[in-house]
Amino acid sequence: MTESSGQPTLPARLDAEFSGLLRELSACGHQAVTLLERAHLPRSCRHPLFFFLGYIAKAEGRVTEVDIGYAEALIKALKLSSRQRRRAIEWFQQGKSAESIPAMRGLSLRLSQWLRPAPALRLAACLCHAAQLNGRPAKQRRYRCEDAIAQMGLPISISDDIFESYACKVWAPQAEQFARPESYEQACALLGVTRRDAPDMVKRAYRKKVSECHPDKLAQQQISAVERATAKERLLRYQQAWELIKRHHTIR
Repeated sequence: MTESSGQPTLPARLDAEFSGLLRELSACGHQAVTLLERAHLPRSCRHPLFFFLGYIAKAEGRVTEVDIGYAEALIKALKLSSRQRRRAIEWFQQGKSAESIPAMRGLSLRLSQWLRPAPALRLAACLCHAAQLNGRPAKQRRYRCEDAIAQMGLPISISDDIFESYACKVWAPQAEQFARPESYEQACALLGVTRRDAPDMVKRAYRKKVSECHPDKLAQQQISAVERATAKERLLRYQQAWELIKRHHTIR
């Protein structure tokens, strides 16, 4: 799919790795803990990971039980020993106490990510998840998350795309609105895709949405007149979203 949104492009190698990460994150149901259970994270990434988690957790002045629970879940996903767990907690506490990120924090990731960007990208996904533990990311949590991602040497557009992926595929389905889509971004959100998704993925998402509320399928089910009317409205909005997306891209 050709970009037309004016977003800055990433270097080819980083872009390929990042597209793979977004697919993997989607396959994990946007659960960062599951992502780490499936993917290897180098030992050198542990210090910045837990420091940044503590830094984000204190964004609004108070660390919640949810923040602590998330850090504990990542410790378990990484299969840390008792000694390693104690170190991770110390790093989390250091991040919680920091008013800003020290200049040297994340240096190893900055030096290595051009040759091997996958670990830094997985960290970015974990941090973006941390910013949304209590729902859609509040400004202060998002700002601290973006600071941490920039400190790792990654473009801020990385966090923008990860947050967009959550918004389209996690938050939108939980509070789905069926107003007529007026922009490309609204059309993508309605279909549960992002501007980075490949054309075939967009088409599959559209067909799946349509199949869920198609009259032929609903005719085989015992549903009320209200539910039938709602399904008809959903079908119309999906079709409008698809037409809007096709106007931006050449999709047959």
